[in-house]
Amino acid sequence: MRAWQVVKCGEPQDVLRLVETELPEPPPGLLRVRVSACALGLPDLLMCRGSYALTPELPFTPGQELVGKVTAVGEGTRVRVGDRVMAVSAFFLRRGGFAREALALDDFAFPVPDDMEDAEAAGFVIPYHTAYVGLVRRAALRAGETLLVLGGAGGTGSAAIQLGRAIGAKVLATAGGEDKAAFCRELGADRVIDYRSDDVAAVVRTATGGRGADVVYDTVGGDVFRAAADCIAHEGRLLVVGFASGGWGRPSAAHMATHNYSVMGVMPSGYDSEFRKRAQQELLEQRDRGAIRAVVDRVFPFESLPEGLEQLAAGRVRGKLVLEGDL
Repeated sequence: MRAWQVVKCGEPQDVLRLVETELPEPPPGLLRVRVSACALGLPDLLMCRGSYALTPELPFTPGQELVGKVTAVGEGTRVRVGDRVMAVSAFFLRRGGFAREALALDDFAFPVPDDMEDAEAAGFVIPYHTAYVGLVRRAALRAGETLLVLGGAGGTGSAAIQLGRAIGAKVLATAGGEDKAAFCRELGADRVIDYRSDDVAAVVRTATGGRGADVVYDTVGGDVFRAAADCIAHEGRLLVVGFASGGWGRPSAAHMATHNYSVMGVMPSGYDSEFRKRAQQELLEQRDRGAIRAVVDRVFPFESLPEGLEQLAAGRVRGKLVLEGDL
């Protein structure tokens, strides 16, 4: 079967090779899925560069987010052959979604609604489950509170804007440039701050009457994290989600203590299948109400994976990029 493999560390155009490889057999707890679409994410880019914490041994096939039909199941799985699922891949076993068939986690695979197209399904699970874990489980965001989403135009940030609005929060977001700012407003952000030209902390304090943001959803890290810590409310919750800037935010214990706020890590791994099923049910209910939708910026053909990842690296994406076609 055809699969993209990372054969060395570097930029996608230099390190990805389209190869023929054997069909994987699913071990216990895993599925084999014939991939119809696979979303592109920052971890895929970082795995090409060898800078992602969970980068597998070379050579490997990246691609964390996929949709397709199950063709084989390992022992102890609940999903059946023939089911159409959206799932998280077993990329850490070197068998990610940028392939004709991939391995996926049985306890992180869900049926795809009949009215959901492949491209939307491919970009749904990781962004929305991450937003759910952060806003609902970890921060317990409440209606009427102020949510600040750092990096609102990305796949995970756009999910947080929508879920925050669905909960009933006032949503502020940061974005770079008017095009991305307009996109965040379309998603429901009450106010968008251009981090390239505006003082993020000052704008947030003004917008909240000096109180600050009750919850910060940080997908960016770096200097933006420090700005967020300067405008978080008393007893606020600062969620560490990602590091699109290239570096994680660095909390100051002294600042946390003197300003009385919490810093929480957010990742959708580590939860059992029952929690994930409940989260998926609640998220799909929000989708049925029209409150959330996975926004696909562009769909690339299978042969154009390096180009798609280069677009991601250049920051020219609103929502999700998806790989589709004759995989």
